[in-house]
Amino acid sequence: MNRIEKLFKEPKEKLIPFLTAGYPALDSTVDLVCAAADAGADMIEIGIPFSDPQADGPVIQASSQQALDNGMTLKIIFEQVVKIRKQTDVPIALMGYYNPILKMGHETFLNHCVSSGVDGLILPDLPLEEAVPFCESAKAKGIAPILLVAPNTPNERIKKISKLAGDLIYAVSILGITGNDLASKDALGKYLNRVQKNSVTPFVVGFGISSREDVIWFNKHSDGAVVGSAIIKNIDGSSNPVETTKSLIQELKGTK
Repeated sequence: MNRIEKLFKEPKEKLIPFLTAGYPALDSTVDLVCAAADAGADMIEIGIPFSDPQADGPVIQASSQQALDNGMTLKIIFEQVVKIRKQTDVPIALMGYYNPILKMGHETFLNHCVSSGVDGLILPDLPLEEAVPFCESAKAKGIAPILLVAPNTPNERIKKISKLAGDLIYAVSILGITGNDLASKDALGKYLNRVQKNSVTPFVVGFGISSREDVIWFNKHSDGAVVGSAIIKNIDGSSNPVETTKSLIQELKGTK
């Protein structure tokens, strides 16, 4: 049982912050991830910077470009995860786009995930029809492929996606990009209820979540809330990103 599967067997509120690897500085990742874990994050998404992040809004796009300008690479990310693993056992999922993984090669990439201590992978641009070989390889190595569903995903497709994922899926709260405003709570509630009825795995929700109230509400309608753009925006321009991030996560957790 990997850390993600173990976490989602626990019936408790879950907060999953997103941090871009290599932002705001190349060597920021380890301290920020460890600070997030110390502040109470239940699981952490680490974004793999990419030049064309199609699912991301302007805030995360800008952080991704800054990280690339800082010199971030997949090799460095895995080296940083090794350092993180010496300090915390928090579940870690890498979130990124398929092209850099394809370039590195499935087996090489997945072997690095295993040896560094990565627990899961979120790939927004890998559709169900093309995901089977990669997902089966990941699962065989104990890595959870976390596949996405959206408000327009039909019920039968939610079932198929969740069966292929096996441990966890990611429900996008809106049709659009990260950081956009949420739809009405009534419409969201109906959509998340539909995901719950059709998914064979637990599911987390992301895109547009930014407050303690959001975290409470989404945990009532799912198995966890992902906060991305609000975390990155909070870091932007901060003189002390570690303390700034720790403070926001404590606010989102309701422990401050």
